[in-house]
Amino acid sequence: MTISYLLSRLALIVPTALLASMIVFGIMRVLPGDVAATILSGGGETTHSPEVREALREELGLNDHWVRQYGSWLWGVVNGQFGGDSLVDNQSIRSQIARQLPVTGLLALYTLAASILIWVPLGIIASWQRDKWPDYLIRLIALPGQAVPSFLLALLAILSLLLLFGWSPPIVYTGPLDDPWNHTLMVFWPVLLLTWEFGSHIVRVTRSSMLETLSQPYITVATAKGLPTRAVLLGHALRNALLPIITVLGVQFGALLGGTLILESIFGLPGIGRGLVDAALARDFPVVQSLVTMLVVAMLLVNLLLDLAYARADPSVSFTSSRSTAGTS
Repeated sequence: MTISYLLSRLALIVPTALLASMIVFGIMRVLPGDVAATILSGGGETTHSPEVREALREELGLNDHWVRQYGSWLWGVVNGQFGGDSLVDNQSIRSQIARQLPVTGLLALYTLAASILIWVPLGIIASWQRDKWPDYLIRLIALPGQAVPSFLLALLAILSLLLLFGWSPPIVYTGPLDDPWNHTLMVFWPVLLLTWEFGSHIVRVTRSSMLETLSQPYITVATAKGLPTRAVLLGHALRNALLPIITVLGVQFGALLGGTLILESIFGLPGIGRGLVDAALARDFPVVQSLVTMLVVAMLLVNLLLDLAYARADPSVSFTSSRSTAGTS
């Protein structure tokens, strides 16, 4: 992988993020609702005069031209404030992200680690025991994760815990260093459900990729030489089956973030997802634009890391431009 390729990919992040922020900016302006009315009513049905509402809109800059509104938000991003302040509570968006990002980051990290540690080995076992009872069992366990949305599983899990055991997850979030036990109880169920959904795709691709690799002649030769099954599976087959697995990890990361945002609201985790939902309901434009843009940048960086993982897993993968390739042919 060349430095010029990495620089070109990094250069694409800025215009892509700007385009995403413009789209979100336009969508938020055409949705029904008024942030000034939300602030004055406190989220209730309290009436207020149109004059008071108009004065507040003028104070918040909502009556400015859309170009000026977008430019003001963009300047708040450029100067390091992550879009300025919230319209609802006047708090810094930077401080809000600093509180919420670790929660979402830990939830995604736990899910990613659990999915790799659990589902990749299960996919290897399923390919090794093809069309036998372990293969059928693993595919049966993975099936609900592919077919049932995580938010529905979350609601069913909470309802089952309440009805069967009279217990529900804690509602006050604590960090892993502040109160490890409470933190574990609060993130266990969302991580379990996300791992079930995210990992069900990983196990399917791992099994398929391993089956294709195990059918290659060099695997037959390695087996004929008397190599242990573990050495054949891990040292030969898995190493050459990594590219599809890495691909599905990167592609499904967007779905993982989407599931994380939804489950945060259901389980009361104070992460980016819950903040984004609350800001969207309140029509807090700067917060929504900043959070969505940050998620887009995160996805682009994940795709870049995916390319780096490709090059590490298979050095023969080339990311040089087609023009240079044509010049050498």
